[in-house]
Amino acid sequence: MKKLTVLSMIAAALLLTACGDSSTGAEAKAATETKTETEAPMKCGEGKCGDAMKKEAAAKCGGDTKSSADEAKDAVSNAAEKVKAAASEKATEAVDAVKEKAASAVDSVKETASSAVDSVKSAAASATAAVASAVNADAGKALYAKCAGCHGADGKTKAMGKANPVAGQSAADLEAHLHGYKDGTRNAHGMGMLMKGQVASMSDDDMKAVAAYMATL
Repeated sequence: MKKLTVLSMIAAALLLTACGDSSTGAEAKAATETKTETEAPMKCGEGKCGDAMKKEAAAKCGGDTKSSADEAKDAVSNAAEKVKAAASEKATEAVDAVKEKAASAVDSVKETASSAVDSVKSAAASATAAVASAVNADAGKALYAKCAGCHGADGKTKAMGKANPVAGQSAADLEAHLHGYKDGTRNAHGMGMLMKGQVASMSDDDMKAVAAYMATL
């Protein structure tokens, strides 16, 4: 009976020892697995881990994710290129606008200059004509002095009581009459021979001048 009791106590002790060892081993195994699961995500992104840990793992493993500094540098470079392109476009538009305005100004100056030249030419022609007319008037008045005895100082006297007064007639008609008398083709009121002697010494310019003067009477 005593042997049986001793054997039972030994068996119980062995069972307790075995259970204790088994519990310790299970705890050790669980601790090892927990440690493994904790460390595994840090090995270059392997295992189960969050997005932040994956990014950290990728950075530690030399991944191709760009840093914030590189991204900022690229953004600044792109912005600079856009600003440069916009500035170039604006500069081109400004140059074109200046060219257009310059061309318009040149055309305006040319037109104004041309108009001024025409005005000067017209004024010069008018002045020349006025001077010529004044000279002719003076010459015509001097030439008419020898005609005034028959036609009157005012040109309203009928020469020899027959001829029409020269006052009131056009310069063209009077000049034509003088040429006719000089050529001997005109003999109005029998005055042909008398008038031919009067105009024989007159040149074409003289007859034009005296006719112009008589037309003003």
